[in-house]
Amino acid sequence: MKRLCLIGLAGLLPLAFSAPASAQELKIGLASEPTSMDPHFHNLGPNNAMRRHIFEGLVAQDAEQKVQPELAASWRALDDTTWEFKLRPGVKFSNGIEFSAKDVIYTICRVPTVENSPSSFTFAVRNFTSVEAPDPQTVVIKTGTPLPLVPNNLATIGILSAQANGGENVKYRAGGCEGLGTPPKSADFNDPAKAIGTGPYKLANYTRGTSIILERNESYRGRAPHWAKVTFRPMSSQGARVAGLLAGDVDFIENPPIQDFERIKNAGFQIAEGLSNRIIYIHLDQFQDPNWKTPGVKGTDKNPFLDKRVREAVSKAINRQAIVDRIMGGHAKAAGELLPYPLFGATKDFPIEKYDPEAAKKLLAEAGYPNGFEVTLGSPNDRYINDEKIAQAVAQMLTRVGIKTNVDAMTASTFFTRRNKFEFSMYLAGWGADSGEMSNSMNSLVVTLQPDKGLGPTNRGRYSNKRVDELVVKAMATVDDAARERLLQEASKLAMSDYGIIPLHFEVTPWAFKKGLSYRPRVDQYTLATEITQVGS
Repeated sequence: MKRLCLIGLAGLLPLAFSAPASAQELKIGLASEPTSMDPHFHNLGPNNAMRRHIFEGLVAQDAEQKVQPELAASWRALDDTTWEFKLRPGVKFSNGIEFSAKDVIYTICRVPTVENSPSSFTFAVRNFTSVEAPDPQTVVIKTGTPLPLVPNNLATIGILSAQANGGENVKYRAGGCEGLGTPPKSADFNDPAKAIGTGPYKLANYTRGTSIILERNESYRGRAPHWAKVTFRPMSSQGARVAGLLAGDVDFIENPPIQDFERIKNAGFQIAEGLSNRIIYIHLDQFQDPNWKTPGVKGTDKNPFLDKRVREAVSKAINRQAIVDRIMGGHAKAAGELLPYPLFGATKDFPIEKYDPEAAKKLLAEAGYPNGFEVTLGSPNDRYINDEKIAQAVAQMLTRVGIKTNVDAMTASTFFTRRNKFEFSMYLAGWGADSGEMSNSMNSLVVTLQPDKGLGPTNRGRYSNKRVDELVVKAMATVDDAARERLLQEASKLAMSDYGIIPLHFEVTPWAFKKGLSYRPRVDQYTLATEITQVGS
């Protein structure tokens, strides 16, 4: 897997080993609150970051998304369709129960049972034909087709205790597991007594909208985390986060506003930032049902976004570099595809759409919209860096070429609920590749939405291109790295030239914190208390 170099401050202090001798508290201001404590409910950055404190996976990822052992001490491919994982001995859950292969089987069985998931984790366990435990420390997974990314995908799945959830007699069956018992509901994990994991922390209290309090897990297998108590406070307002940091109410905050960087530094605080894998993009409604009434579109009785010329016009009307320079203050990178180079599957020097409003107007006229039309752009206002400001800028740019664009911005929880009901004909959102490679982004956002096959789970624009589907599906079953990368590059080039999705920019993620702390920027943008250390401790 190729590695992505991080853009960091030259003076960023090195990580230090932590010594948990005395009780210490860390208070963190979150830009976005997790939508659930259930580790399998929502494949969303804030949820995934929180999950890693409480529920470990078989595999983990480092700051550059390179896979590394976690609950599995090692793994290997026995053949193209068989994976063997050797588990760490002596691991216990936070309630004292011994961890074994049975818990892995139970977890894999539980993932597809999660109800109303806005973005499911089933992609990570789909196409498994058998999951067996030859002994308590070994798991053997067989797949229907070659799946080279099984370890990468399993890095997204937090392991649950089979015994704690009534599934100690579970057996994996491809058509439906046996002995699973009654799987826990997502809301059950709000109760600290039910949130049982093997991670370095355990849930002490969860008050939605107010705080998430973690306490050190004394049963943790590894070196005890530095912080005895960690309090996460949802602070969606940028101003409130900065004010909380400067006042000492919190020690560490996510996504400080770029315009406040100098103020923060002058007050004696530190900032670390790094290029992320998160693409900010525009999705356009391309549902090919003649009876579908495109929501939010006025001035035409048909869906304009089914016409490639209109999609191209939207892309050419957006001045990406202006957004990077003026709204992001240079702390972002204009994008031509869905993953930054040199992550696996991205293409070096992939062309970025040239800003050309006159060409956009011409394309609209050719498509039969010389006077344009009206549309509403949906956007969260508290999920991505400057998300509502970006949406407003895009709306102004589109309006200038004749697509009168209104912005409907809302909290992330409301936005995702409405988006998943297909209530937007155009929306702005972001995506971070969990696996650190292109098949994750392409399958999630561009491949035709086919829930029964685990394909296109977040393709809420419902773009569909059979050739793109073929290339991505073939890539996901290709074991040879070089061949898989070529397939992904070809698929990306085709989807971008078809304007199936409109990439805008990659986020550069900032964190701000008080002096004496250290944090290494992560490509996945996760804020992990386990990696926030005190210098010299």
